[in-house]
Amino acid sequence: MDRLFVSYWLRGASEANLLRHVETALGLFPVSRLSPVLVGRVWGVSFSEPVLAEQPFPGASDGQPVLDFFKEHRGPDVAFEVEARWDLWQRDSEWKLAPLPVSLFAFAPRFERSDSDQLRFELGPELHFLPSPDSAGGGRMIEGNVRSLLKLVHDLDDALPAERRQLWTDSAANFAERLEQAMRGEALDE
Repeated sequence: MDRLFVSYWLRGASEANLLRHVETALGLFPVSRLSPVLVGRVWGVSFSEPVLAEQPFPGASDGQPVLDFFKEHRGPDVAFEVEARWDLWQRDSEWKLAPLPVSLFAFAPRFERSDSDQLRFELGPELHFLPSPDSAGGGRMIEGNVRSLLKLVHDLDDALPAERRQLWTDSAANFAERLEQAMRGEALDE
């Protein structure tokens, strides 16, 4: 299954206001109560280069320590990554609320990447948001995950100066269409 992403293209985005947008997005993200750990990473030039700096922030419930860390590494060709977790319903042998890794990326203007978005959330495998016939008894749990996703996106839409937002997957499939298809009980194209 593909990973699910939400990307934002921001009006007036620049190196100077990048951290302000990270602060806004991070302030709206529901950090896991079960695993409140944030990790800050700074990438230079492109993702093909090694990480320039990395620091974990165990027990961090807000993003201020990560933002302070990022302030030390500003530049026109960096990307900031905040790795966090959020609590979603997941099925192992049974359904339970468990922390799922998520990353927030913020891109300075000259950081090399295939897309031109300034903010991107990597939200984990799309299977946590798509109902399937083999998710016995999981309809309500998947619905809860979708509600969490929609609340996050709605809050980000309200708070960010977005010119454009896109919810997408690794295969570039339209996630909204895939969700509608799954809700109708139709088989999903892989």
